Amino acid sequence: MKLRKRSRQDDYINVVPFIDILLVLLIFFMISSRFTHNAELKLDLPSAEVTEGQQRQPDTVEVTVHEDGSYSINGRSMVDNKPETLRQGLHEVAGERTDIPMILSADAKATHQSVVTAMDVAGQLGFSKLSITTQRDEDAE
Repeated sequence: MKLRKRSRQDDYINVVPFIDILLVLLIFFMISSRFTHNAELKLDLPSAEVTEGQQRQPDTVEVTVHEDGSYSINGRSMVDNKPETLRQGLHEVAGERTDIPMILSADAKATHQSVVTAMDVAGQLGFSKLSITTQRDEDAE
């Protein structure tokens, strides 16, 4: 019996499919990693210099929003954090004089919702001269 010799195949691994898979994975990770950077937002908050004449004038209304979300009007604390209470307090202090300036001072740790609520109530009552106080930047001196 005569046996044929088998032709010997080269022992190698075809790497072309692996390269294709690696390129697809590379593109996938490049695209998905861009989404995480889009979620970051850097804010530069404003600071202001204090000039003379910016002190509270007697014909102004000053609303203070505390860290816990409570309100004070001209140094007088409100009973609760409800918008109706703030509306009634502003109406008692200013009456029908909604053309006088209103100063809004908020604690840095106060919630954004508390500040927006105070601004909303002031707008509903007709206050159009609204100022928001800032803290002096100590590094600017």
